[in-house]
Amino acid sequence: MEGFRVTSQGPLSHPLHGSVHVGGAKNSALKLMAAALLAPGRTVVTNVPDILDVEVMARLLEKLGCTVVVEHPDVAEISTAALTRNISGRAVIDVPEELGHEAPYDLVRRLRASISVLGPLVARCGRARVALPGGDNIGSRGLDMHMTGLTELGASMHIEHGYVVAEAGEGLRGANLWLDFPSVGATENLLMAAVLTPGTTMIDNVAREPEIIDLCEMLVEMGARIDGIGSSTLTVEGVDRLSPVEHATVSDRIVAGTWAFAAGIAGGDLTVCGGRAHHLDIVLDKLAAAGAQVGVTDEGFRVHVDRRLESFDVVTLPYPGFPTDLQPFAMALAAVSDGTAMITENVFESRFMFAQELARLGADLRTDGHHAVVRGRSELSGAPVVAHDIRAGAALVLAGMAAQGTTVVAESQHIDRGYPHFAEVLGGLGVDIGRVELEDL
Repeated sequence: MEGFRVTSQGPLSHPLHGSVHVGGAKNSALKLMAAALLAPGRTVVTNVPDILDVEVMARLLEKLGCTVVVEHPDVAEISTAALTRNISGRAVIDVPEELGHEAPYDLVRRLRASISVLGPLVARCGRARVALPGGDNIGSRGLDMHMTGLTELGASMHIEHGYVVAEAGEGLRGANLWLDFPSVGATENLLMAAVLTPGTTMIDNVAREPEIIDLCEMLVEMGARIDGIGSSTLTVEGVDRLSPVEHATVSDRIVAGTWAFAAGIAGGDLTVCGGRAHHLDIVLDKLAAAGAQVGVTDEGFRVHVDRRLESFDVVTLPYPGFPTDLQPFAMALAAVSDGTAMITENVFESRFMFAQELARLGADLRTDGHHAVVRGRSELSGAPVVAHDIRAGAALVLAGMAAQGTTVVAESQHIDRGYPHFAEVLGGLGVDIGRVELEDL
């Protein structure tokens, strides 16, 4: 098993200078690939990040009868400097007229986003059998809203032997749906089921993330009829058939935010090419108020930090609130900022597992329920830590850049699930980082 080793002399000792490029969003590309199931023929999803989760989704679609080719540039032939440019690839998905309807456990357990095939399979096949998903260990993410919504659309839903089983023998029908919480996953599944459902479906209190808008735009390109895109209510007029398309994945706002926090922790002058500042308004506003110089550029946005930043409070909320996926980075920054920060996690209760690992680096913090109080220190100290999920792993690497000595982040495969060539890009920015086998530690 691999890990990342980061060596530093402490905060601001190796400022980041240069540029990084943000490609397509992981949280969108995977759902766009699932949406391809709705239309027989060849769909091409471009601007696809070179990450492990894309390969897992490709294998899952193949299990359902598709032919999938994921194409990326040969990284072995790409210079370190080229990693700062867009090297995203594409997924070419050939979807048959007759799909399989079972998503097996051996693939689904590796990828939470695999549940997004549920809606398309019910719509196309009239039935689905999808293993209960795995993915990151960041708290309970039940499927109640997925199942309730599909039931109201006319499917019979139950859980059997570790699988979500859906049957729509008499066909689906339009309905008025209400989500108790603006769940991204439930919004996506119900939307993808509704586009092929006869009649009108109204889904209220939906998620409004840019990734949801991206999915809606691709579905409209395929021939779906969707009103209210970007609002809290989506109205869908079902159509008989959709057509395959070529669609470019929206830029990854979480990766862009990660690089913004990297500059905040390590200091320096970093341009985030391809990052969309308007997707990160609250994040960039907080960094600017803390003392960073933040500006929009023709390429994306720029973050310049030449001193220790001031602490700031964070409350995670659904979009357009502060993203839960960026909360670990806010906590890592708070650990080396000037002052005390209150971090409140309202979305995933187990995100604070990260706090235990950050404390191993010397962070002064206390957690109580869904609150954490972090008192900033002038520096952290290197230590061995473990990545429990994608964002926590990346945040531990960034915290290691502000720690005196060597930090080893074990289970780095989690980071590779969400960040293309993470260590290589950081190395190109001057960070002393490398991949190591745990046996070598």
